[in-house]
Amino acid sequence: MWLNITILSLVTLQRLVELYIARRNTRKLLERGGFELGSNHYPFIVALHALWLAGLWYLVIYQSPVLSVPWIFAYLVLEAGRGWVIAALGSRWTTRIIVVPGETLVDEGPYKYFRHPNYLVVAGEIFILPMAFGFWLYAIIFGLLNIAVLWWRIRTEDKALDQLREPPAAAALQPPESPPEP
Repeated sequence: MWLNITILSLVTLQRLVELYIARRNTRKLLERGGFELGSNHYPFIVALHALWLAGLWYLVIYQSPVLSVPWIFAYLVLEAGRGWVIAALGSRWTTRIIVVPGETLVDEGPYKYFRHPNYLVVAGEIFILPMAFGFWLYAIIFGLLNIAVLWWRIRTEDKALDQLREPPAAAALQPPESPPEP
């Protein structure tokens, strides 16, 4: 039981630290002239992740599951992948979609091999951590909900980042609220 509580405590602490880093990086990107796109779906992502983690706490405390070492190992491998993603993006890593005009896309680290490696990690985490506690139905339900939210998010992000993939006209790199410059 205490090992389960320790694991969830570490995951919760990790999420809180990530939110702190993401807010700090978002602020810096906005100060450099960046602007946010897709903020309409962000509350759904936050709600999904909060419910997922709160539900895991509830289930672990009230069901005292037996921990699966292979699933925990898989989760740790994913966390190494998360570290690789965050290291590759550096100060550009955030939980929001921020476009900074004039910046180029990151093509190092996992971004050399995958278009959205962070979402592969997140999808794996949402499924694998409940599996580590034996909550297979919970893993499937939240895995499917997460895929739906990620589908929305990736479409929005791809549209936003298309501005950085091809050399667009200067007017196209303005925030959506700004009229194009003549």
